Amino acid sequence: MSLAAKAFIGLMIAAGLSVLVWGIIDWESHDLTRFACILGIAWLASGLKVTLRAITGTLSVNFPFIMIAIVELTLPEALVLGCSATFLQCLWRTRKRPRPVQVAFNVAGMALAIAAADAVFHGPGIQLQQYEVVLRLVVAAVTFFLANTLPVSVVIRLTEFKPVLRVWRECYFWSFPYYLLAAAGAGIFHLANLHIGWEMSLLVLPVIYLIYRSYRLYLERLDDERDHAEEMASLHLRTIEALALAIEAKDDSTHDHLQRVQVYAREVGRELGLSENELEALHAASVLHDIGKLAVPEHIISKPGRLTPEEFEKMKIHPVVGAEILEQVQFPYPVAPIVRAHHEKWDGTGYPDGIAGEKIPVGARILAAVDCLDAL
Repeated sequence: MSLAAKAFIGLMIAAGLSVLVWGIIDWESHDLTRFACILGIAWLASGLKVTLRAITGTLSVNFPFIMIAIVELTLPEALVLGCSATFLQCLWRTRKRPRPVQVAFNVAGMALAIAAADAVFHGPGIQLQQYEVVLRLVVAAVTFFLANTLPVSVVIRLTEFKPVLRVWRECYFWSFPYYLLAAAGAGIFHLANLHIGWEMSLLVLPVIYLIYRSYRLYLERLDDERDHAEEMASLHLRTIEALALAIEAKDDSTHDHLQRVQVYAREVGRELGLSENELEALHAASVLHDIGKLAVPEHIISKPGRLTPEEFEKMKIHPVVGAEILEQVQFPYPVAPIVRAHHEKWDGTGYPDGIAGEKIPVGARILAAVDCLDAL
């Protein structure tokens, strides 16, 4: 782990635990019975959780009760409830027991998120009469969501060197509806508390459970779709490997060349900030860019000396043939255009289409450069 990651984690833990300790020291409770009742339910809800596949972690149904605590209880009560429920979530019914620093980071992050959401909900910023509570709930939920997910994304950025926004979008953004549903549950509880008392308002808790069940089914459906996508990706990978073997069978001298070009192309693409789809396309194209040589006579491919103009014209068909072959594979990313254009030149003197400049796909430009570099 990098020094920056350790420093960030240390600062988060220090700040979060300071907020929690301050809340305990400055304890205030308007109704201990109500607090104890909601606290007990939140602890039980900590065991109702789903595993997150994108990262090492879980999503628990205790968040609606944390939102209820923010709305109905004092800040010290909300801090104790949220942090203790998070502690239980980390340790209760886990396949792999987390390290102490992970537990401390999660608890501290929860304390900071609760403090931020509480400040927004009870602050003076939103005053719109009958819509005030609704807007405060929505803004508090959004604040909690950001404060609870962005720090983890920053840690992943510092340890795995991935862009923060991409990590946050891929790992957490899909869970945003859950936070809004939890805010809705807290709003229902608040309205019931105003009209029939908090004891009777506990009858709305089955709604929270239904939210959990529906979201669990939603996540299971996402997992099924992700499994299907992974199976398709595996199929495409096997297709790439099979085609690469066909290239090797045609020209044994290309094996090490293909491996080197694959490494060069992938790293250059990352340095240039290509998207995930562009990198996948470049990865496949770097392995398969010479697949069209299957249509070139073997005596031309294996000729040790300079090709004649007639032989070179026959060699020039391999990008077109390669693109036509790969179009039949139907990759989920644009591989064929890269293969077709990997012998184009910036000044338009390349082949097969003579395109120039930025009209050449960026993947083909990268592949042309690294292919030439390795050949030299």
